[in-house]
Amino acid sequence: MTITTNRNENELTIALEGRLNTLTAPDLDAKLDEVLDGVEKLVFDLAELEYISSAGLRVLVSAYKVMQEQGEMVIRNAKPDIVDVFEVTGLDNLFELD
Repeated sequence: MTITTNRNENELTIALEGRLNTLTAPDLDAKLDEVLDGVEKLVFDLAELEYISSAGLRVLVSAYKVMQEQGEMVIRNAKPDIVDVFEVTGLDNLFELD
């Protein structure tokens, strides 16, 4: 999986490409630990994300909890298969999907 970050003042966009699963979720978790300080708006761009597992969902939920304290979190450009995973798990009610 490729993780690309772009910070514009207090807004951070993280673009994910590939598969967010048991093997790659720790990489995203570590990256978030490095970059979330001072972020008021976190945007995940999932346009190039092909797959997400429960391990990946856990990282997104963890990021959401941090952002509840700091500001807001938005998920953009999720493919229909990824949106289906959010809907089946009920996370579409938690996350702001754009």
